[in-house]
Amino acid sequence: MRTAARILAALSLAVSFAAGAWAADAPATTLVNLDCVKCHAKPPADIAAAGGAHKTSVSCLDCHVGHPPAVKKPIPKCSMCHSDKPHYKLAGCLSCHKNPHKPKDISFGRNVTDPCLSCHSGQIKQLRENKSKHTALNCSFCHDVHGKIPLCTQCHKPHSSDMTAADCKSCHKAHMPKVVTYGSSLANKNCAACHKNAMSFLAASKAKHGKLLCVTCHQNKHKMLPKCQDCHGTPHPAGILTKFPKCQDCHNIAHDLNNWTNKAPAVKAKKAAAKKRP
Repeated sequence: MRTAARILAALSLAVSFAAGAWAADAPATTLVNLDCVKCHAKPPADIAAAGGAHKTSVSCLDCHVGHPPAVKKPIPKCSMCHSDKPHYKLAGCLSCHKNPHKPKDISFGRNVTDPCLSCHSGQIKQLRENKSKHTALNCSFCHDVHGKIPLCTQCHKPHSSDMTAADCKSCHKAHMPKVVTYGSSLANKNCAACHKNAMSFLAASKAKHGKLLCVTCHQNKHKMLPKCQDCHGTPHPAGILTKFPKCQDCHNIAHDLNNWTNKAPAVKAKKAAAKKRP
């Protein structure tokens, strides 16, 4: 019996050593993304929705180089890959990129400006050099989600009831709203919202100006007053121009040129001359 027991013990030890040797020599299992999805279904779904380059150029194992207990810290630092731009030097990536698997889905708190400066220096310069109420606001007051452009009408009342939020941007630039500029095809309705008297004169006038766009004369910049000579050259004989060198001496209503008022110097001169006649 003792001999049989010794033989069984020896066989058990041999099997144990053999199993240990086989385990040591077995190749390590290579994980792939499909292995991760078995337990971690949400991160791949997030990456598919808004993963940016993570979706097309990065695998799970490029960032998460191992899994506990083999690896103690499976969550990498963003700087492991993102380091070549000023934006990447900022601390606290997760304060804006709250879900690292959806880096394109960026949202902010209510008092965020400094992180924006790393990329949007041009807009900040416009705000600081062209003072307005917008200058005192934090970037996130308007842009609470990255890439989201708010409607001006969320805060500002349109100049007229038929104006839309898109009309605002025809004249006002968001980061310098007091510098009013426009192109060469701005509709007259945008001007009429504020300049009602001028539009009523033009509508009643029989002069050619009535058929023009406001921006034909008032080009590119608000409050730009054109020179009549730019279009009309020298329309009258030298004698008249000597006596009345300014166009306004006769045409003193710019938006109704055929209607001279009693305030026009030419009209006053004509009346004074008539009184002197015997």
